[in-house]
Amino acid sequence: MIKFIKNFRKDEDGAVTVDWVVLTAAVVALAAIAYNQVQTGASALAGNISSSLSGITVTTPNTN
Repeated sequence: MIKFIKNFRKDEDGAVTVDWVVLTAAVVALAAIAYNQVQTGASALAGNISSSLSGITVTTPNTN
């Protein structure tokens, strides 16, 4: 039983798995934050472009 406890204490496979899970969760969280920021900026830019284009009158030249 003592040998099992000593081997269990030395085994680091579980700790490496926990490290990867935490690292992956951090990367996913940062990606979600970045996506939210880009989406907010893109929506604001699209609104600005839409309001600018709605005030423009397009005329075609008379080719008679």
